[in-house]
Amino acid sequence: RKQIRGYTIRELETLVSNYGEKPFRAKQLYGWLHVKRVNDFDDMTNLSKELREKLKEEFTIDPLTLATKQISNDRATIKYLFSLRDGETLECVWMRHDFGDSICISSQVGCRMGCSFCASTLGGLVRNLDVSEMLSQIYDVEVDRYPDGEGHISNCIVMGMGEPFDNYDNLISFLKMVTDEKGRNLSARSITVSTCGIEEGIRRLSEENIPVTLALSLHAADDSLRSQIMPIAKSHPLDEVMRACREYFSKTGRRITWEYSMIQGVNDTDEAADKLVYLARQMREAGCPVHINLIPLNPVKERDYRRSDEDSVNRFKKILEKNGINVTIRREMGGGIDAACGQLRNRERRKRL
Repeated sequence: RKQIRGYTIRELETLVSNYGEKPFRAKQLYGWLHVKRVNDFDDMTNLSKELREKLKEEFTIDPLTLATKQISNDRATIKYLFSLRDGETLECVWMRHDFGDSICISSQVGCRMGCSFCASTLGGLVRNLDVSEMLSQIYDVEVDRYPDGEGHISNCIVMGMGEPFDNYDNLISFLKMVTDEKGRNLSARSITVSTCGIEEGIRRLSEENIPVTLALSLHAADDSLRSQIMPIAKSHPLDEVMRACREYFSKTGRRITWEYSMIQGVNDTDEAADKLVYLARQMREAGCPVHINLIPLNPVKERDYRRSDEDSVNRFKKILEKNGINVTIRREMGGGIDAACGQLRNRERRKRL
């Protein structure tokens, strides 16, 4: 059976029309799927039993089944592993912040970008996630976290497993549906899309008129070191990536965040900080402000990299601040769980091998 949650309201209008129903039924159905977020057609009480039976014969609603979840020591972070209908799995993470609750969702099963510190790339790319699989990560976690309906996720980060721009069409459909005022109605300004630096994707997104925040996984400010950390950088040089970022800011007015994972002895040196200062200044002088987010690395068992110690991270931050660069250190979350992207999925995958 097909998955109905990824259907737009126009597609639902065509569907119900083919069933001999009036167009307004599509709006009712859409509301059940994206506002009430029900997972059973029988709960759609304002639809006729005949229509519900037709829908049950042809469609399913929720493509995800909870496999396991891990709760951090402070209970502020929960990592979910969901099973998909083809037997694959995906991860997403719920986080509680002072400013509201957020979710980090995946856009692919696995990843082909090859970042040398990341668990998501172990085993390579399996497949893209479709729109229903991306939406359901938000919906299912909300149902789990707020069973009484009191509470909601206010921020979404597309930064889990996968490269979002490697699944561009489904990403855009997801963004349009999750921000639809007739549906989930999440503010586009509370959504962040993270990329390894696929400049074509950055440029295409700037034309979509969806004012999300763009986050660039930078991790090094020169092509040589960045290519060592991120093999995809060999075909996406920094000059081209920075040009695309400037165009994104020019067209959207949305400040860009640079994500910088701190790796001991690799990219946490004073020289690396100086190069980062130079690159950030170049962007600022070109009229494109950036915010740098320093991320203490989540170690992955299968990788050799280690996280920078606290003194190194603070020293690195001070060099940036001394030069007028806007920088923060990401709050560490996920104590006691498999916090790194792809880590829980790979642990469960190894058990089956």
